[in-house]
Amino acid sequence: MCRSIKTLREPYASDVTDDDVRAAALQYVRKVSGFRSPSTRNAEAFERAVEAVAAATQTLLDELELKHVSRD
Repeated sequence: MCRSIKTLREPYASDVTDDDVRAAALQYVRKVSGFRSPSTRNAEAFERAVEAVAAATQTLLDELELKHVSRD
């Protein structure tokens, strides 16, 4: 797995932005496709994949039910 993809759920991360989610999606698509930067003919498919992975990631983060641990 891509080691540069950061955990985006609490308590490991707080205030996760759309940019954070997109960056993780981009890293995932780069790893899976083997392209750091796709060719012109693959750019549209690459971008669609990044958007789909970002949307799935955001859905996952929104739907996770986490046990809240007190930090007192």
